[in-house]
Amino acid sequence: MSGADLEVETVEAQLGAPSPATGGGAAALVVAMLAGAAAVLAASSYHAPAPLLTTVLGVLAGLGLFFVLGLVAGHVSIAPRVGATDLARVAADSLERGMLVATEDGTPLYVNAALRRMTATAGVPVAGVIERLVGPDPAGQAALFRLNRAASLREAARAEIALQGAPSGGAGLDASTAGTVIVRIAVKPFVVPGHERDLAHRRLVLWTLDDVTEDRLRSARSEARLTADLNEFDAAPVGLALTAADGTIRTINATLATWLGSAARAKGARLADYLPGDGFELVRGALGGSGGGAGRAVTLDLDLCREDGRILPARVVCRASGADGLAVAVLPPDARSMNDTGGPAAPDDRFARFFQAAPFGIATVAADGRIGSPNGAFARMILDGAGGVGRPAIEVLGRDADAETRIAIEAGLKHVLGGRGGVAPIEVPVGSEKKEVRRVYMHPLATAGGGEADALRAGFADAGRDEVRDAAILYVVDATEHKALEAKFAQSSKMEAVGKLAGGIAHDFNNMLTAIIGFSDILLAMHRPTDVAYKDLRNIKSSAERAAGLVGKLLAFSRQQTLLKETLQVGEVLTDLAPLLKRSIGEKIELKMTTGRDLWPVKTDKIQLEQAVINLAVNARDAMPSGGKLAIRSRNVGEREAQKLGPLGMTIGEYVLIEVEDSGTGMSPEIMAKIFEPFFTTKGVGKGTGLGLAELYGFVKQAGGYVFPDSTPGKGTTFRVYLPRHHVDAEEEAQTAKDKAIAVQKSLKPADLKGSGRVLLVEDEDVVRSFAVRALKSRGYEVLEAASGVEALEVMAQCNGEVDIVVSDVVMPEMDGPTLLKRLRAQNPEIRIIFVSGYPNEAFKQQLDENEAFAFLPKPFSLPQLAAKVKEELGR
Repeated sequence: MSGADLEVETVEAQLGAPSPATGGGAAALVVAMLAGAAAVLAASSYHAPAPLLTTVLGVLAGLGLFFVLGLVAGHVSIAPRVGATDLARVAADSLERGMLVATEDGTPLYVNAALRRMTATAGVPVAGVIERLVGPDPAGQAALFRLNRAASLREAARAEIALQGAPSGGAGLDASTAGTVIVRIAVKPFVVPGHERDLAHRRLVLWTLDDVTEDRLRSARSEARLTADLNEFDAAPVGLALTAADGTIRTINATLATWLGSAARAKGARLADYLPGDGFELVRGALGGSGGGAGRAVTLDLDLCREDGRILPARVVCRASGADGLAVAVLPPDARSMNDTGGPAAPDDRFARFFQAAPFGIATVAADGRIGSPNGAFARMILDGAGGVGRPAIEVLGRDADAETRIAIEAGLKHVLGGRGGVAPIEVPVGSEKKEVRRVYMHPLATAGGGEADALRAGFADAGRDEVRDAAILYVVDATEHKALEAKFAQSSKMEAVGKLAGGIAHDFNNMLTAIIGFSDILLAMHRPTDVAYKDLRNIKSSAERAAGLVGKLLAFSRQQTLLKETLQVGEVLTDLAPLLKRSIGEKIELKMTTGRDLWPVKTDKIQLEQAVINLAVNARDAMPSGGKLAIRSRNVGEREAQKLGPLGMTIGEYVLIEVEDSGTGMSPEIMAKIFEPFFTTKGVGKGTGLGLAELYGFVKQAGGYVFPDSTPGKGTTFRVYLPRHHVDAEEEAQTAKDKAIAVQKSLKPADLKGSGRVLLVEDEDVVRSFAVRALKSRGYEVLEAASGVEALEVMAQCNGEVDIVVSDVVMPEMDGPTLLKRLRAQNPEIRIIFVSGYPNEAFKQQLDENEAFAFLPKPFSLPQLAAKVKEELGR
């Protein structure tokens, strides 16, 4: 008996395997049982009838005697008991996989027949079978170390190990290569129940060994065949590629990658990147759109764009492949540039390239009214990319059109298919929302079968389409942007006209309101608060001031209001405004204000900016009668983000964004188109003037900014106000600080409007001049008056120029205010002047020298305002 057999028997004994039961042991057991039964019966015989007991005992004795004799003679046998352990051993021995059960410290407990054959052939004893089988190979030892470590951590693991020097063939490992066998060794710890006290036999490890040499050889042969096929694919004299449904290149051969550039093999590369213009849409359109045309090939003459930007003229053969993908073959450039006779490309070939590369849509229409040969731009412009090949032209062009437009298209097609020209261009809406507009030009082909028609057909060779002579040609241009510009220009012209009208009316109203407010102040000064007329005078002045506010809104809309520009921090303005906004919107609306960090400064009128935000907040409140949320956010907007808004007319630059968003009822597109028009309102009678957003629009435009509304019915509205960034220099910063300090000092001192000095008042409106003269005289000034600039020069000559300050209107007959200032400065360079006008000072600044010093008081003004301004300028 070999040492290996002895060791296996020892292992089986350690596992407690029972030995087969013998026949003699079983017979003794049966005799003992019969004897016991007889003894029991004998014990109970004292109470049983003697004849019955004797009979039973005789029968049992006879049966026992016959059983014993049959067992001894071999006619009766008892089969040994087969347990679960024996069945598991038999099953394990029948496997081709080698199996070893060992303790955690590596002591082998069981080795199946397959592993015994392996080790017997290799001459390896069972103890240390795995280690000795792997041998001294470093890679194998490293793999075995990892397996042992996994076993010690009670983790499953496996590894493939190449056994060098193993026998080829025989009863052991089946090696098909000279001396090399590849085995897969796996380790899996497990726990045996019922051995709680014996941990060494409770935690065991199962090792399995599989000969995978043949599997690896088959894989190597398959890889070699695949490599050979790929080499042939790469070395093909034509470019080949497979794409996914979205045009992503899944596979491309080396030939096409060399033509296009190495980036074509990068992950995410798309065929559309190498088909300039609308080439990819043309390819899909030629196959009937996405997923269409399965099994049908089309040939197209296209210009491919190389990675370095150079153009590669090529003939492209396409066929639908897989799930909406494409199989593409590209003829080599030298073959593409030659005709069938080996000469230069024919004129038709060159025309085909022009046809496909055109940036506008071109398509032929056959005599039966169906689309014949579309180029890529045509396929793109009808949005679905199909190009409509073979479909009736009326269905392609009039798919999204209304009945009237379809009638016009049908009439035009009938006209040109009959050989007649002169069809006016037709604007056709495209898309479910009809936001895109195409302008279609129709033209009959010169002759049926002439060179023009043949050249067009050469631009789109379709092997699957029956030859039908083309009778007309369609030209399609994208008119969406043009229509948008037309609408924008019309709206801008309308707003400009309304603004000019409003500005002119506002100026005349300001003169009248100045007189009303001024004389009201004079009369109020002459009455006590207890007088009967005092209350009436207050009502007159209050109504005039309200009218002045409406006029100011009109001037704001027409961008002719006077802006007292100063450098502002938007974050500070919004923070100071928050308490007022909360009171304005009420308790049912949640206000959330978010201010960006390090906001850039802006230069604009603080009061107008605050009024703009208040107007937006009040409108948001009215859009949320049942309550809601109002968010006001501010942040910086860089040039890159501003560039994205270029299509909306925004100039590239740096801006500070104020965003006001509500969760209200929203607005329809029809209302959105009118919201900035003066006197347009959706509120009830007496609840709004319709000038709030018009004022906002004018203020933002006058400040050099932009405002863009965005609204969805039922979801809310967002207004985005962009104010240009202002770069503050050191001198301006110092002046701003000085002005603030002066303003603080003035606010602390009581207003004393009395003064002294000679004032020349120049005003062409008699009522305004009369009020101003009385107002200044009542405050202690000597006043000289003139009705025009010419008369003012005469007055100055009469008093030898001894005037302390001049208060003059801007717009006057004969000689306006700026001209008067130039004449006065020529006589006295130090003379002070205050201009009063219903127009902003920017309107006449350009008529003066760049550094000309003057003060400005906008109309309408009250008596205290006029007196305070004169005293302020005389005190400088």
